[in-house]
Amino acid sequence: MPLGKERETSTIPRANSDDKLWIYPSEQMFFNAMRRKNWNPDEKDMSVVVPIHNAVNEMAWQKILEWEKMHETECQQPMLAKFEGRPKDITPKARIRSWFGYALPFDRHDWVVDRCGEKVTYVIDFYSGKQDPNRPMSLSFYLDVRPAVSPSGIWDRLKMSFKKGSFT
Repeated sequence: MPLGKERETSTIPRANSDDKLWIYPSEQMFFNAMRRKNWNPDEKDMSVVVPIHNAVNEMAWQKILEWEKMHETECQQPMLAKFEGRPKDITPKARIRSWFGYALPFDRHDWVVDRCGEKVTYVIDFYSGKQDPNRPMSLSFYLDVRPAVSPSGIWDRLKMSFKKGSFT
C-alpha cells in the first residue's frame, strides 16, 4: 500500500539547525522507523497513527513550556535540541506507581531543551488515558512531563509542586 511522503511542520522550535521548527516524519518514514525498531506496523494504520503522534508531541511541548515559564531568560525562547525514545526504560516514578496498581507507560522519551545555551533534559512518560464513555471511538493520553533528576531538575519539581499545590 502506498504511504504518504508529505511531512508536517511542528510548532516546536529547533535548536542547532537551519530549520527553525521540527518537521514530523511522513507516513512512509514513520512506517519504516517502526519496522526498523522491530514493531509490526500496518500500512493502513499510518494515516491515523502519524497525526496522533504529531498531536501528542505538540502536547508534550506545551507541557515543557509550562515548566519553562519558571525560568526568565533573555532569549525567551527555549528550543528542542534533541530527543530520544526509550520505550523499554521505565522511569523510577513510573515503576513506583506500578507497585500501587497503576499501569506502566506505553512509551518514554527524553527531550533535551536548549534554554539559551543551557541544556535541560525533560522526561516524558506516555500513558493511555481513560476512555470517555460518551465518545467510544476517541483516544485519550496522559503525559507525565517533568525535568530529569538533577539538582536543578529537583529544584524545579519542588517549585512546581508548590505552584500547583501538589507534588509532581
